[in-house]
Amino acid sequence: MPAALSPGATAPAGPRTRTTDTHCPYCSLQCGMAVTAGDRPATLVPLDFPTNRGGLCSKGWSAAELLDHPERLTRPLVRAVPGDRSSPLVESTWDEALGRVVAAVERTQAEHGRDAVGCFGGGSLTNEQAYQFGKFARVALRTSAIDYNGRFCMSSAVGAAIRAFGVDRGLPFPLADVAEADVVVLVGSNPADTMPPAVRHLDAGRARGALHVVVDPRRTATARNAGLHLQPLPGTDLALANGLLHIAVTEGLVDEAYVAARTTGFAAVRDAVRSYWTDRVERITGVPVEQQRRAVFALAHARNAMVLTARGAEQHSSGTDTATAWLNLALALGLPGRPGSGWGTLTGQGNGQGGREHGQKADQLPGYRRLADPADRAHVAAVWGVDPGDLPSPGPSAFELLDALGTDGGVRTLLVLASNVAVSAPDARRVISRLGDLDFLAVSDFFLSETAALADVVLPSAMWAEESGTMTNLEGRVIRRRRAMDPPDGVRDDLALLAELAGRLGTGHLFSADPETVFAELGRASAGGPADYSGITYARIDAEQGVFWPCPAAEDGGPGHPGTPRLFAERFATPDGRARFVPVHHVGAHEQPDAEYPHVLTTGRVLAHYQSGTQTRRSRSLQVVAPVPRAELHPDLAARLGIAHDDVVELATRRGRARFTAAVTDTIRPDTVFVPFHWGGGSSANALTDPALDPVSRMPAFKVCAVAVTRVGGPEERIPAPEAGDQPAPRPHALAAPPAPRSPTRRRTSRVKSTPTFLQGVFPLTGEGLAKPGPVDPALRYQVPAGATAQALYFRGGNSTGELVYVLLVRDGEPVRWFPIGAKGDVHVPLRVVEDLPGGCVVELHAAAPEGVTGELVVDLGLVEV
Repeated sequence: MPAALSPGATAPAGPRTRTTDTHCPYCSLQCGMAVTAGDRPATLVPLDFPTNRGGLCSKGWSAAELLDHPERLTRPLVRAVPGDRSSPLVESTWDEALGRVVAAVERTQAEHGRDAVGCFGGGSLTNEQAYQFGKFARVALRTSAIDYNGRFCMSSAVGAAIRAFGVDRGLPFPLADVAEADVVVLVGSNPADTMPPAVRHLDAGRARGALHVVVDPRRTATARNAGLHLQPLPGTDLALANGLLHIAVTEGLVDEAYVAARTTGFAAVRDAVRSYWTDRVERITGVPVEQQRRAVFALAHARNAMVLTARGAEQHSSGTDTATAWLNLALALGLPGRPGSGWGTLTGQGNGQGGREHGQKADQLPGYRRLADPADRAHVAAVWGVDPGDLPSPGPSAFELLDALGTDGGVRTLLVLASNVAVSAPDARRVISRLGDLDFLAVSDFFLSETAALADVVLPSAMWAEESGTMTNLEGRVIRRRRAMDPPDGVRDDLALLAELAGRLGTGHLFSADPETVFAELGRASAGGPADYSGITYARIDAEQGVFWPCPAAEDGGPGHPGTPRLFAERFATPDGRARFVPVHHVGAHEQPDAEYPHVLTTGRVLAHYQSGTQTRRSRSLQVVAPVPRAELHPDLAARLGIAHDDVVELATRRGRARFTAAVTDTIRPDTVFVPFHWGGGSSANALTDPALDPVSRMPAFKVCAVAVTRVGGPEERIPAPEAGDQPAPRPHALAAPPAPRSPTRRRTSRVKSTPTFLQGVFPLTGEGLAKPGPVDPALRYQVPAGATAQALYFRGGNSTGELVYVLLVRDGEPVRWFPIGAKGDVHVPLRVVEDLPGGCVVELHAAAPEGVTGELVVDLGLVEV
């Protein structure tokens, strides 16, 4: 039986060892574990923490393997010839390595200005490190150029939550509430692979009879255990959400009392979803009408219900609007703020929540304060002891920062902490090219990652069990990462690294290397902000198994704030306390399949690996589980391309080529290919992905692009890299255009009006042969007005003759659909499969019958025009 997580003290476990309660270094569950260390190697066991309830996944169980890995960096590395990255990396002293970094910073800023030095962080940094990195950029460097890899993870959900609720916290309720929900809709989420211990809460719900609905183009392990699996085409989740809301509106399922009392803006959203009738949504998404109806009726009639989105829905160039569409559905059904119900997003990275709260983002200050707000600048500047006017303005987002590396006006010296952008960034070959254009690159890591291998200076960093600090998990629970062992000689943690660099740059008096001191300062900087940590202390975290923010400091002499496990019970974090509906519309993917790239590519994670794979690809036990990256193809697609299971295949997009081992499986749609993004080099999924950015969140379109697939050869133990000469040249840097929403696939209007049209009547029929169809009557010809769109909803037909006849639906002279009508019979066909009929096109009904046959034809074609 796993032990309960105790209040932070270490206990003796042997004459030379100690056992420390801490947390897993991987995903946002931050599972509790006890690490026994002293005599290496360290060992660990799970603890009964609220998120994992005594469970661990394979990644957590193997985490201690890497602490003494032979590839672990223990000395700073520098180029043998300064400035020449073709020369080898050689071991150096900390003094020399930091001297090179500081010299590069000072030289670059003297020649090109302060913003020519940039910082790139990560969602695995502790709160203290993330806070200090943001402060270091703005105070020690006074640069606007800082962002982090969480921009590639959570930013779309963040944008949706802030504009609807006024604040972003991944789950506005404890994870344990999931077990109490009668219906849970998981959109683009596969926790069975990405955070397996969380499945215990789903299992508990199913044991009570809960219905789980999974929206995913793959039949994942999570989908296999769900009661209902909706399998849309990647990039169409927004249309599906709007379609479900359309059903809720037309069937009277909207919680009108909740909408009136707790929200604003519903009228515009109700009008916006009028055009998302079920047949059209089925045609866009591939999700059958009956499944749409079952999902929304289950949500609406459940006592407690939740809608949870994740990266599958959010990592798109319209990801913010997609998350908003699902949020609109949850609001219309009255879920947010209701006990046991709500909308949330499943944060991915270990400190993905805390890492985005405290200043790593280009436009943000600690506590979710805004860098562009004078009052927020003044508050934080006072805590930091600097003039508000000395703080820089907001800078470029993550991909925009990376894409401008080495260019005029872009960053020329870059410091990277806890991120492997050479693997994790979209259009990765282009990013690698930009890294090569830098004047100077410094990377802090514990392994020589693909990014570190390109650096001028590599600084060895302490790992999770060797450092202290706090993390904020997916529920908004602030927890303690406790130091269980000393790092190898010569290794420093990133908090001390930043304090040392600040000292060498002349601002050391403003920085500390002590995590508890930094956390207390973080609390003061966040006080009064949306993510207020000012009432949280290390002692409280130890005593309470973590504290949920917001937790403001107690008034003088007053009782301490209890923390906030559940948000929005009484009001939302908006000026009027009401949640805001925002109308959104489906737009097609930025990149559509065509003759050259005929399939859809989507990416994601697999059970045995994590993020860019810097750690998990070095774990012997995890390598046994997933030694090679596999591209999933449906058997129909594989057969058409002559590909067998385990063959080597090459995937090509407009940005690059990469090779994988084929996994032929019927768990994926026939038009879609899936690859994991944990590998670099010749199997880099992100060498393929589309860097098109969401206009709100600046999230790249990781989850959908056009791809071609070819067979390279039979099974190989080591997958050969694509031929270098076949790779397209990385695109040159271009100045980013101002963010602008893309046009929807149909006209936006404040109110959608639909007009029914019927082509119908009884007409004489004389057959000229079944191979010779012809017009029946001018009354059965219709031109869709310019500026409108029509859809054929149904066809009814009757035949008075004694022979089989055909009616043919024709658009602009081209056959669209045949309708056979039996002898003296009739037919009724719903036309959900027929595509939209754009303005200006001509629709006609033709007929064919055996030569010489005469009789009457009854015809009724129903159209709706918007």
